[in-house]
Amino acid sequence: MTSDTDGPTTRTLDVPGAGIAYDLRPGTDAGQCPLFVLGNPMAADDFAQLVAELDDRTVLTYDPRGVGRSTLADDGGTAVGDHAADLHAVVTDAALGPVDVLGSSGGAVTALAWAAAHPDDVRRVVAHEPPLTALLEDRDVAVRAQTDIVATYAERGFGPAMAKFLRLVLATEPLTPAFLAAPDPDPAQFGLPTADDGRRDDLLLGRTLATMPLWEPPVEALRALTRDGVVRILPALGAASPPGALATRGAAALADALGTRPVVFPGDHGGFVRTEWSPENDPAAFAARLRELLAC
Repeated sequence: MTSDTDGPTTRTLDVPGAGIAYDLRPGTDAGQCPLFVLGNPMAADDFAQLVAELDDRTVLTYDPRGVGRSTLADDGGTAVGDHAADLHAVVTDAALGPVDVLGSSGGAVTALAWAAAHPDDVRRVVAHEPPLTALLEDRDVAVRAQTDIVATYAERGFGPAMAKFLRLVLATEPLTPAFLAAPDPDPAQFGLPTADDGRRDDLLLGRTLATMPLWEPPVEALRALTRDGVVRILPALGAASPPGALATRGAAALADALGTRPVVFPGDHGGFVRTEWSPENDPAAFAARLRELLAC
């Protein structure tokens, strides 16, 4: 365990098949519920701008297994259930439950699996744009596209595979067989390398896309996470996200399956971080919306 005067406490935790690094930042207001902010494959550092706006709350962040400071054994699993078990282990080790949760993208998927398996760990879960392929009307085509990305990574490396991934996530219409038949995108048009460097350690392209799209959300278990009329699963989407994008449609499909409506956050798929590609994103506004939805 490490810490410094002004920064978070960092802990490492051994779990089956992996070693998990997580950070604990005490909040200035003891009356605020603890919050776990997580993504997948995003690491803790990717949420730094948002966490800086949430200093009133005790905040947990972590690096998913095999990402950043966290390790993955040669035989370690990377299925949704493995990540969900890690989240349970982190909250148990931190002794903070129940916690509020913001799960982003793949982190929203793993947070849903965690909440269904360990409902006593969580108070409310904001599932921000989860790519829930299994709930989409074009799921068969989407799964084939994601399987092809994994195969491309194995055969040709990072650039060609990531170019296909970007084409997939940037698509704004339901996928048809014509999408699969289209010529391969040029990695250079996305600023990606065209040469294969021989590495095969990218978990998203090599393993996550082989397992996460096949995960079937336990809709009945998630629907049951309502106590005293309080909805504990909040599907969410970005106001600036294209309505037809895969992750946006995932949030809408989840809301429909749960019999609710998605809540809207400012910004796009990564609305919690301002970058050169998304200069209009406003982490402070995102944090304000999160605080509104997760008021204690």
